[in-house]
Amino acid sequence: MLKIQEIREIIKLIDHSSIHEFTIEQEGSIIKMKKQANEVETVVRNVVAAPPAEVVQAGPQVTQAVSAQPAAAETAAPKEETKADTANLHKITSPMVGTFYSASSPEAGDYVEVGSKVTTDSVVCIVEAMKLFNEIEAEVKGEIVEILAENGQLVEYGQPLFLVKPE
Repeated sequence: MLKIQEIREIIKLIDHSSIHEFTIEQEGSIIKMKKQANEVETVVRNVVAAPPAEVVQAGPQVTQAVSAQPAAAETAAPKEETKADTANLHKITSPMVGTFYSASSPEAGDYVEVGSKVTTDSVVCIVEAMKLFNEIEAEVKGEIVEILAENGQLVEYGQPLFLVKPE
């Protein structure tokens, strides 16, 4: 099965290309993507498991709906300061619609906290979708500056989860 980052890169490539439909089959899993009117839809099916798990992600339209809601940083500080402060920060975003979990179990400690140092392959959280728990990696080396999602919160595709100050 492809890693979340690999799927995310494929989604970006399809979104920015003239390709309208894409299917890949690997290790018993099928990933099928269709693009219609500036929207990318991704369906991931695991053919080995019964019943098949399916994840559907919608592209730009979902992110627009999310951005209409005020973020915690925007309500705490004026918009101008927030934009200036976050301009040099890397945003770790959700690769799918699902439930955000800051730890692997309720008894375990959080993967990261504000001030935690991360590397490109550090797991920062889990996003659960359709009973599949997907580990989300930092993708950048740096320090966690802000956690934008709360444990158990429903997150959307492309929604910022963390702000990281790159090293």
